[in-house]
This record gives sequence, structure tokens and C-alpha cells, in this order.
Amino acid sequence: MCRGRPRGRGGNVPQPMLVLAVVAIVFFALPFAGLLWRAPWRDAWSIVRSSDVRDALRLSIVCSLWSTGLSVLFGVPLACLLARVHFFGRAAVRALCTLSMVLPPVVGGVALFFALGRRGLVGQWLDRWFDIRLPFTMAGVVIAQTFVAMPFLVITVESALRQLDPRFEDAARTLGASRWYTFRRVTLPAIRPALIAGA
Repeated sequence: MCRGRPRGRGGNVPQPMLVLAVVAIVFFALPFAGLLWRAPWRDAWSIVRSSDVRDALRLSIVCSLWSTGLSVLFGVPLACLLARVHFFGRAAVRALCTLSMVLPPVVGGVALFFALGRRGLVGQWLDRWFDIRLPFTMAGVVIAQTFVAMPFLVITVESALRQLDPRFEDAARTLGASRWYTFRRVTLPAIRPALIAGA
């Protein structure tokens, strides 16, 4: 019985690609190295203990949890729609969902402001009817984070749903399981790695 040749440290990756991969690693590491280099280490402990930093950290964690929850709540059904339902304009909907991934952050922020600001497309009615003002609030931050983060989840979960063998779901349906039960007990566990990665 022949055994495959053990891979060396370089594996099967050509030498030029290894060099380019190292350059990419350095590219990602440089900004963090710059932050560490310029950080005020002498006053770091007093800065961390300050109330402003604690409040900012608490706000960041709360906003991140809310935006993650909203991304899962709305992103998973959207991914299911794009992966399982054939309808007119599906490609346009997919492009619209992923548009925020390629928009510059400033452009995305301006677009949200024009939509949800006090004089925005929807914001003016929220202000007039419900006295709700989203700009410069925690809710506005959560909406902005969800706008940016949800496309990553949608793409990841949609890809996992497309690769999922439909025979498992069909078997559950033939045994009398409802669509919702099949989704919770068969589909959702199968796509859990993609869901965690996208969230």
C-alpha cells in the first residue's frame, strides 16, 4: 500500500505564493503594530480605569450584541429566501443586500443619514409621528452596524444553504415534520458553522 508523500513546511503551495501570503500577513499586521507602537503605555492603566473608557467599552459591547442579534434575526430568513426561492429580481435583491459591503464607510453613513435623519426619507416621518430621532443615538449606531454586518451573514448562510443536501430535509418532511420543525432540527444545525462565521 502506497502512502502519500508527507507534506513539508511549504506544503503544495508554490514558492511565489508563499511570499505573497507573507506580504498579505504583514499588510494586515502593520496597522495593529502601528497602534501598539503609538499607544500611551505609560498611562494605559489610568486610561483603562477611567469612566469614559468603561462607558465607551460598555456601549460598544451592547451595540455589537444588538447588531449581531438583528443580523441573525433578519439575515437568516433573507439568506433562506435567496437560496431557496426563485423569484423575479433575485439577483437585484442579492446585489442590493451586498452593496453596503463595497460602499465606502462615509458613503454608507451619509446614505443612512439621508434615509433616517430628521429630514430623511423615513426619519422625517419617525420624527413627526412618533417623536423618534435616530441620528447620534445608540439605536442609530446599532442600525449602522447592522447595515454593514448583515450582508456578511447573508452571503455565508446562503452559500451554506446552497451546499446543503436537500435529501435530509426531504426525509424529515416525509416523516411528518413541519417546515418550521425541519428548519429548526435539521437545517439550522447543518448551517450552524456558517451562521457562527457570518455572525
